[in-house]
Amino acid sequence: MSSSSSSSENNRSDAQCDRDPAIHSEGRSPSHAPRAFSLTLVATPIGNLGDFSPRAVQALAAADVVLCEDTRTTARLLIENGISVRTEALHEHNERQRVPALIERLQNGTNIALVSDAGMPLLSDPGYRLVRAAIDAGVSLTVIPGPNAALTALVLSGLPPHPFMFVGFPPPRSAARKEGFAKLHAAERAGLSATLIWHEAPHRLAETLADMAEIFGSTRPAAVARELTKRFEEVKRASVAELAAFYAENPPRGEITLLLGPAEETETSQDDLDTTLRTLLETHSVKDAASVAATAAGLPRRTVYARALELAAESKKED
Repeated sequence: MSSSSSSSENNRSDAQCDRDPAIHSEGRSPSHAPRAFSLTLVATPIGNLGDFSPRAVQALAAADVVLCEDTRTTARLLIENGISVRTEALHEHNERQRVPALIERLQNGTNIALVSDAGMPLLSDPGYRLVRAAIDAGVSLTVIPGPNAALTALVLSGLPPHPFMFVGFPPPRSAARKEGFAKLHAAERAGLSATLIWHEAPHRLAETLADMAEIFGSTRPAAVARELTKRFEEVKRASVAELAAFYAENPPRGEITLLLGPAEETETSQDDLDTTLRTLLETHSVKDAASVAATAAGLPRRTVYARALELAAESKKED
């Protein structure tokens, strides 16, 4: 065989390796059988059941047990795909207690698959404690990738796709929510520039957008993605204030993903500093509020502390 023919064969072999899920970067399997993993994280549809991949079906069918948030939700997915496998609940209320026994079962040869009700496990869903414990115990694990609401919303939003930061769910109460937003806004003043992504409950969306407009500014570009991949999929793109007003008048339904565009590069003004300090003073001591604000604004701590004292005194007089 000529060298050129040999090279061509090698190239075809390498290409086959890229396409064949039974061949992994750690080496070709002599039997061409998929490598067995003890723990498999499986992404599930966020709405449209047609998004469930053949590999995901195979992974669940091959598992000894499937861990899921709600066994009733997962049962519907299993039935739809003709899968018969035992399911067990793993959710935020029992994960910590269940992890030691699950690790022991994994070490004893049980093949376990982990799913969430929708989307990628661990992202605003249970599973991190189990994965961290599995890694620490030397348990082999892999993931079957698939649908993800945050990334789906990001590419539909029209906002800069990278860098981005997925923040999870905002706190349910306004004071804590504003505090969290203030810390992010402070990080922006310190140099963070990214599209920010949250999930939110529909009954809190209007209030969350109003709090966001107060902290980040009413003109920031934003988007609300609703019911992604489902029949009534909808993405609204506008300023934060416009979206807050719209959803105050039109309460939404369904699964919500909320996105905020990155801040423009502007110098910190006295008004910006006062807004940050007033927000932080609602939940922090004068000293801590001044420390956070000074770091964000790049100003001397003594100067910011003096202003924080003035604002705290003004607030007491108003009360």
